[in-house]
Amino acid sequence: MLLCMVTAWIPISQAQDSSTGLAGKVICLDPGHGGTADSDQYRVGIGGEREEWINLRVGLYLRELLEDAGATVLMTRKEDVAIPLQDRAQLAVDHAADLFLSIHHNATADTAVNFPVIYFHGHVTENKASIALAKHMAKALVDGLYRDRQSETPVGIMSDHTIFPQAGTAVLRHSYGIPALIVEASFFTNPAEEQRLKHEAYNRREALAYLRAIKCFFEQPVDTIYPKNSLVAPLQPFAVLQEADRMSEMALAWRDNYREAKRIFHDKDTARYEEACALLLQSVIAFPDSHLAGDCLDLYAALLRRMGMEVEADEMQRRRHEHYLEN
Repeated sequence: MLLCMVTAWIPISQAQDSSTGLAGKVICLDPGHGGTADSDQYRVGIGGEREEWINLRVGLYLRELLEDAGATVLMTRKEDVAIPLQDRAQLAVDHAADLFLSIHHNATADTAVNFPVIYFHGHVTENKASIALAKHMAKALVDGLYRDRQSETPVGIMSDHTIFPQAGTAVLRHSYGIPALIVEASFFTNPAEEQRLKHEAYNRREALAYLRAIKCFFEQPVDTIYPKNSLVAPLQPFAVLQEADRMSEMALAWRDNYREAKRIFHDKDTARYEEACALLLQSVIAFPDSHLAGDCLDLYAALLRRMGMEVEADEMQRRRHEHYLEN
């Protein structure tokens, strides 16, 4: 994993000018959602803080930091209003942006959950530039927001097809060809995290983590983004719970289902292999962007092999490799 080795919020290369290497870069920031208080009742923590408000505060702080570093910043929104998804991506395309970053915060039924989730579009093998950016984002977010529990904090880096199986997310699909991510820095459904996210100092700390990752990314040559499905055959859609359905009780068993399936596997309890497969599928369907979802697919493929289903196991392994970045 190629990561920029920076230990403090200082210019990454003292040999560069005061712009820290971002002069001339066009960066499109997309604070997710906006104007959705009447329609998206699940985008709110138990303390009343709405995701779109947090996204916007972080985005505006990041704009200031990037402009101070010499970048030209495009904002898809500057206030709490709804902007069509394709218009958000088109802004980046029309201005030949060097990077597109959609800022979000996550939600799930399990209120104990809190870790970063980062989505790229398409396949690991093809979207190499976005994968490189995601690795920098992962390190910067853990270092910046999870300082007291770095060793305990997982990070999920995965395709947006894991949460929207048919076509991925609109903002990443329509901006494909530009290094682009949707970043969910934390879960506002975690009560303690929601309280932190209410504070502008914490929002600025998150923005600083984004800045650090972007600087690190541009220190290296930007990798290739291949046309989608040019190197990888399409995968069949894998239906999962989406948006408000993620808050259902089914999602609460995501971790227990994985653990029980793993126990069955290690005990070689052949009579329960089909049950173990069902438990793994339930975990992925209920929480497709959990840090264990890729492990669920690995274990599912291993169970299929034990049952003599080699073709199905190969396809499951291909899905795991292309949709979930391996740790």
